Parts: sequence; C-alpha cells; structure tokens
Amino acid sequence: GSSCHKQLWSRGVNARAGLPRCGLKWRDFWIPCWVWETKGLVFLCPCTGTRKGREHGMNKPNQIWQRAGKDLLDSLQSGPQGLTTKEAQQRLEKYGPNELQEGGKKSGFRIFLEQFADFLVIILIVAAVISAVLGDVESMVVILAVITMNAILGTVQTIKAEASLDSLKQMSAPTAKVVRDGKTIQIPGRDVVPGDIVVLEAGDAVCADGRLLESASLKTAESALTGESLPVEKEETPIEAEDVPLGDRKNMVFSGTFVTYGRGRFLVTGTGMETEMGKIASLLKTTSEKKTPLQVSLDNFGKKLSIGILVLCAILFAVSVLVRGENVMSAFLFAVALAVAAIPEALSSIVTIVLSFGTRKMAKEH
Repeated sequence: GSSCHKQLWSRGVNARAGLPRCGLKWRDFWIPCWVWETKGLVFLCPCTGTRKGREHGMNKPNQIWQRAGKDLLDSLQSGPQGLTTKEAQQRLEKYGPNELQEGGKKSGFRIFLEQFADFLVIILIVAAVISAVLGDVESMVVILAVITMNAILGTVQTIKAEASLDSLKQMSAPTAKVVRDGKTIQIPGRDVVPGDIVVLEAGDAVCADGRLLESASLKTAESALTGESLPVEKEETPIEAEDVPLGDRKNMVFSGTFVTYGRGRFLVTGTGMETEMGKIASLLKTTSEKKTPLQVSLDNFGKKLSIGILVLCAILFAVSVLVRGENVMSAFLFAVALAVAAIPEALSSIVTIVLSFGTRKMAKEH
C-alpha cells in the first residue's frame, strides 16, 4: 500500500512449478493473480476475489456456475415452487420446443433424382442412348421404363425408411419430472423450458442444461459430451473461477447425459440449440454429408461388377465380329442387350427395401 509498491492486475500468468519429491514433472499452468513489484522484485498472489478485485467488479460472478442458486432463480423469474402452467406455456412459445433442430430434409423429387446417380444406372442410361442412336427405339423405351420404375420404387422405400426412423426417435424421446404449480409432474422432454425445476433420480436422462439446486450424492455419465469414462460427482456449491472447462463444472448438468447415482434438482438454464449438445449440433450442420460405409461398399461393388460386365461384353463383341464374322451393328446391339440384362440396376433399391423393412419392424415392435 506504500508509494514504493506498484500493484498491477493480470488476467493470467504463465508459471512453472513442480513437486520433485512427489515424482511430478514440471508443468505449465495459467492462474489469475495479483502482481506486486517492490524494488525490482515481483511477487505473485493468487486472486481470491478480495480487495480491489471486488471493488472494481473484476470478480463479479457472471457465469452460471459462479452464481448462487437463489440469484439464478430470481434472474429467470422462477422459484422453489417452479413455474406456473401459464408461464411455462408462454416460455414454450417464446423459446420453442426443447429439441435439436435438424437440417433441411431432402425433398421427394431430390431423392428421386439421386436414384439416377448410381454407376450401374448411368451405364443403362448410356445403353438407352446408344439404342436410340442406332434406331432401336423399343429397346430405349424398355430400358428407360425399367430405370424409372426402379427409381420410383427406391424413392418410396427411402421415404418410408425415414418415416420409420422418425417414429423411432419420437418413441425414444426422454421425459422429465418438473415442478409446476408446486407439484412434481412428468412431461415430455421437448416441453421443458428455461426456468423449470427438474427432479433427477438414478436412471434419468438429463433433458436440458441447468444449474444444480440440490444434490444428494448425484453422479452423471457425461462420456457422450466430454469423453469422461467415469461418472462425475456433482455438487450444488458455486464455483469461483470464471474460465472453467466443461468437464469441471461440477454444479451443472447437461443435456444428453444420464444420472447413474443419487438424486437432485436443477434449474433449467438452456434448452434446445442453446445447450452444449446443441452447440455441437450447430457445428455438425456446417459439415458436408458423407456416405455411410454400406453405401461406399455398394458403390465399389457396383463399379467393379459393371467394369467386369463391360469387359465381358467387349470380348463377346470382338469374338462375334472378328471370329464369327457377324454384322457389326448386330453384334453391337447384342453386346448392349447383354450388358442391360447382366447389370443389376436394382441393387441399391433392394438393399434400401430390406433395410426399410427392418426399421419398420423395429418401430412396430418397440
């Protein structure tokens, strides 16, 4: 405090320390601290939220995990009795349902056009064009009719498969026990809104992000979010630090995790795309769609099979013209007809049909 002391504030200082007796290596770490400089000597003091730091508002709790439960309840206009039914309905209209937003689905017309992008189908289209150029209109009509019917069948089955998957998602949607009008009721997870108080028990799925208000030996499995293999023990006390990694926010629970032990209550602070899981979903939207391993395998198999068939047809065309002395046009039409007959243009559709039957059976039985 004297005039010869110079007091500075630093958000973080890189320090190096170690405990050789404990067998620990030297580590670099980051800490917020006070810095005193006296006659050329520098002293570091870890910040505890006292003295001038509070006077200047540097340690005023801004993050959810820093704030007390009562403070959060007041800021979200909630209370121990939870929201009223009317308030919950108004907030549901304001914030929207508690669910992740999916990317734009493909239209039926786009799915239909994608059926023609298969390598086997492209070869048949080329064969139809060749038949038309050679004057064999009947063959062209037959080939195009078969391709179109195959595309229609594949489109119908793809749409049915997506509908079956949607029904499975609806059936697996979690429910939540919330406090409304002072009573604990069970509602669909998509109806949870910010300000709700959710009751957690062992085996429950956490349906939203929130700050713990009560915790009785509560442990949650957060491997899907943080990669932590072991359940994380939770507590409701505030955390002083401002920059806390996701896995160290012990007084918060997150959507997409599960309760493995204990019980507790938490105040919902984020739903839908405003959750940590929603942030991940937002990042995934920017990534390009990739084919599944099954689709890649089918494409590779189709290309190899098509190349083999084309080579065989070329050999037969050469033998017919050079060895047997047949007319070039007749031999070529024969080779084209053989290629059309041998190429399994419905391969992808058959696989789609089989998979769609499986998903529909799962949706009915479960």
